[in-house]
Amino acid sequence: MNTSNWKPLIFAVSAPSGAGKTTLCMRLLKEFPNLTYSVSCTTRHPRPGEVDGKDYHFITQQDFDRRVEAGEFLEHASVHGSSYGTLRSEVEGAVARGRDVLMDIDVQGATQIRSSMNAMDEDHHLRRSYFDIFIVPPSMEVLRMRLTGRGSDEDDVIRRRLAKAEDEMKHWKEYQYLIVNDDLEKAYDALRAVFVAAHHRVDAMDQSL
Repeated sequence: MNTSNWKPLIFAVSAPSGAGKTTLCMRLLKEFPNLTYSVSCTTRHPRPGEVDGKDYHFITQQDFDRRVEAGEFLEHASVHGSSYGTLRSEVEGAVARGRDVLMDIDVQGATQIRSSMNAMDEDHHLRRSYFDIFIVPPSMEVLRMRLTGRGSDEDDVIRRRLAKAEDEMKHWKEYQYLIVNDDLEKAYDALRAVFVAAHHRVDAMDQSL
């Protein structure tokens, strides 16, 4: 069996704000050089330290709406008053180059992509390559402490994020994998294990092997 014929993975990760998703994903990207980050578009303003084109493509709402009309997004959603979307070109381009793709998407976006994948033929390589993970905090109280500890959001923003998180966490059963981030090292070990194991899933391999 020639493993060079194995297809690249499309790896979607969702989590409530403050669950530690970004830290875990950045660590995975650092360890696996063939994994590339799908840079999403957003209409929100950059946070301190964020770089346009690296963390997000920061665009206007008018430009975002134009891209929606043109069908340029695999998924798009409104989160905390801002629009987010995954560019089809980012994902398909990486897959065409043989790269694994990491998508950082919310529950709405994951639902859209899952629906699109399920509509494909069962042997379609994108459907076989797609899997998703939901990362959650050990409790809402821990999440509240993490959001408060950031020191970057006002109280009303934190309240909205907590309410959103409570709603998002109801969707955990829709995902293929669930990771509880009660300890960063253990959570990363679990995320890494899922990623490595996914490369050995029979349904994700080239069926001509």
